[in-house]
Amino acid sequence: MGIISTILGFSGFGVGVSAGLAIGYFLFVYFQPTDVKDPVIRPLVEQDSQTLQRLLPEIPLWVKNPDYDRVDWINKFLEYMWPYLDKAICKTALNIAKPIIAEQIPKYKIESIEFEALTLGSLPPTFQGMKVYNTDEKELIMEPSLKWAGNPNVTLTVKAFGLKPTVQVVDLQIFAAPRITLKPLVPSFPCFAKIYVSLMEKPHIDFGLKLVGADLMSVPSLYRFVQELIKDQVANMYLWPRTLEVPILDPTKAMRRPVGIVHVKVVRAMKLKKKDLMGASDPYVKIKLTEDKAPSKKTTVKHKNLNPEWNEEFNMVVRDPETQALEFNVYDWEQVGKHDKMGMNIVPLKELPPDEPKVITLDLLKNMDLNDVQNEKSRGQLVVEVIYKPFKEEDMPKDMDDSGTVEKAPEGTPSGGGMLVVIVHEAQDVEGKHHTNPYARILFKGEERKTKHVKKSRDPRWEDEFTFMLDEPPTNEKMHVEVESNSSRIGLLHPKESLGYVDINLSDVVTNKRINEKYHLIDSKNGRIQIELQWRTS
Repeated sequence: MGIISTILGFSGFGVGVSAGLAIGYFLFVYFQPTDVKDPVIRPLVEQDSQTLQRLLPEIPLWVKNPDYDRVDWINKFLEYMWPYLDKAICKTALNIAKPIIAEQIPKYKIESIEFEALTLGSLPPTFQGMKVYNTDEKELIMEPSLKWAGNPNVTLTVKAFGLKPTVQVVDLQIFAAPRITLKPLVPSFPCFAKIYVSLMEKPHIDFGLKLVGADLMSVPSLYRFVQELIKDQVANMYLWPRTLEVPILDPTKAMRRPVGIVHVKVVRAMKLKKKDLMGASDPYVKIKLTEDKAPSKKTTVKHKNLNPEWNEEFNMVVRDPETQALEFNVYDWEQVGKHDKMGMNIVPLKELPPDEPKVITLDLLKNMDLNDVQNEKSRGQLVVEVIYKPFKEEDMPKDMDDSGTVEKAPEGTPSGGGMLVVIVHEAQDVEGKHHTNPYARILFKGEERKTKHVKKSRDPRWEDEFTFMLDEPPTNEKMHVEVESNSSRIGLLHPKESLGYVDINLSDVVTNKRINEKYHLIDSKNGRIQIELQWRTS
């Protein structure tokens, strides 16, 4: 009976399993649920932005946002330069941190804190995109999207209360959206005076913190507390509008603002040599300040006179008295053809005592080469009276970053007048019919000033500054500004052409002290020019 029971038990198990499988297969095939629908498949281009961000969380900003530009070249640059940047950044960080640590540790009864290791690792940060803002001021604003999943090794040894534990920071992750502002832009390398850094939102910071070999960040409550504490502290210091200011250059020196005025009086010339066939000359003098883009000053022409007297006075703005010099050139005027040069000489400004008139008799030379034997030949003499008047401390610009303020006019400015400052920033969409090598030409009260030439550009940027000393406010005056193009090609039928012009009424700048506007150019389809005007009084 035992054998029979065993056989029947196995047979029943086999039959039950077979029957269960058959019934389950039947139910699976013939009784499927009716509320199941096929998934909807759509191309990515038809998805909305939120769905795309959920499906592709790591997609770069330059793909999702048209305001951000792709900056792969910066990432490639960082990849190659990272070993060197790592050492430079760590060295700078050490120099900054050591005095701060030395100042703070006595407050907490810590004997010393030393860096055993400091490296940012082998993985550089990457920029997911960058937004650049266009402003009408002298600044460059950038907002990069920064991600850094690095493998740094920062090891500190803290000595306190007889103990010497080691703290190590590893596996650092930083996601941040900083705003970097370079201002003011200046004509001296690296072309900006200060860097301002702000955070547009709270950064994401994650890292491992090892103490005596144990990872403290593995404790959930401590991990969240440290993360929020760091976010809040960083936000309190640098979240917009708070900024971190990094000085690069002295703005006053970089901008080469006026530091004084030199008064020049051309008195007379003596024993000039004959240049004309009729046995006389028609001399005049051109005075120029070296390292200055302003055009030369000129005396009147004294016809048929080898010992002319002028007694004519001129004022010139000085920017660097240590390197600039007054250059005097005497010419023989010709009605037709090139004017003949009769001689020249210079007066370095550093040789002039401040606020003291100095009468100088200059021997006219062919050139300033002391080894040229032709300079031994007598060419006559020129008598000039020169006074260099440096600005007083209260007249010097105090804050170069405050674009809304206007500096005072220099000492010696006429009491009822002032200094008109014209800054030609840039032009846009200017185009010539035959060539586009634009420069701006300013005509005001009989004086002409020109910016530098920019070759083959429809959007030239000049950043050239000019000054006009006036005896009275130009309330009823207009300034003519014209953008022109020159071609150096020989034989061209149109070597010079106008790209547009504008006449600016100066009454607004007298009232507001400063205006910075873009003007539409007349006789130009879409051309515009940006000009900043300042009216400075004493």
